[in-house]
Amino acid sequence: QFSSIVNETVYSMAKVVYNSTSENIEEGVNAVKEKGGTALIIIPSNFSTNIANNQSGEIEIYWIMKGAGIMDSISSGVVESILHELNTKISEELIEKGNINATFALSPTTRNETTIFKGKEMNGISPGTISAILSSQSTAVPIIIMIIIMMAGGMVISSMGMEKENKTLETLLTLPVKRSSIVAGKITGSAIVGLLMAVIYMIGFRYYLSSFEVSGNINLADYGLTLNVWDYVLVGISLFLALTAALSMCMVLGTFAKNYKSAQTLTVPVSILALIPMFLIMFKDFSTLPLSLKVVLFAIPFSHPMMAVRALLFGDYMLVISGIAYAAVFSFAMIAIAVWIFKTDKLLTGTTIHLFRKER
Repeated sequence: QFSSIVNETVYSMAKVVYNSTSENIEEGVNAVKEKGGTALIIIPSNFSTNIANNQSGEIEIYWIMKGAGIMDSISSGVVESILHELNTKISEELIEKGNINATFALSPTTRNETTIFKGKEMNGISPGTISAILSSQSTAVPIIIMIIIMMAGGMVISSMGMEKENKTLETLLTLPVKRSSIVAGKITGSAIVGLLMAVIYMIGFRYYLSSFEVSGNINLADYGLTLNVWDYVLVGISLFLALTAALSMCMVLGTFAKNYKSAQTLTVPVSILALIPMFLIMFKDFSTLPLSLKVVLFAIPFSHPMMAVRALLFGDYMLVISGIAYAAVFSFAMIAIAVWIFKTDKLLTGTTIHLFRKER
């Protein structure tokens, strides 16, 4: 009787992709995965009998968690509403019969849930709990990196504009020093700034990791979701190279500035490139993005340290290492372009970039 209430509720509120009386849980989980399902709900044979005898009916749930982004949690939220609804309907059925314990009638079912996410099986924890723990990381880390890139990048571009406005750049270029050495000095200075910011970030992030230990005696370290020393090194390298890439790009953009005022508008492209990965990573996991957005996100060097922490927590070293390699190549390319510009007259004359042109 109560099992039929569960079936009716589930079929009326969701699309059922797998229905079987088999006790092979692995077969059911694989079938749900293949068909893009969100959860495997198992109702034991003694479910109705236990409830009829004033004992909680246990519902076993295997969650197929696809991502930890805000948008990725919508599907699990739908299943949560279904579970709440079937619990309510069973309560109504018990209350109609009367002569039932009020406390039991309000909560006649219990859950035994397991979440499967990126190859890890986590018993006794739901996707909602995991998302809640990781939400601060997926929000705070991209914002912090975006702010660092925008501040450091703006500083480099503005300094280039001020050097041109005060004619100090012309004086520098008249000295018997190779243009490549000047670029190397500026890049080294920018890299030191990036390294300093990376160190500050890593120190702050070490304290931040304490947020993984949440109330209810749930500690993600128990599920293997921790960062070791090597992971810290990879995150630091990823952040440093991303900052170097950003500062090198800003130096190239800064060469187009004629004065300090025009330099301010040149920070817009860098700001936009920092904002795009920030919002994408906050709302979606890299693995759940469409291929086109994956390409866009990977092509922006600033995005890799934003993704590195979550990727390392789940052992995705390939994404992090490939991101580090790409950021290194991108930085080298930007430095080469900067050296070429420093060897031309374009550095002194500058070029005005019209982001918005008013039509006559």
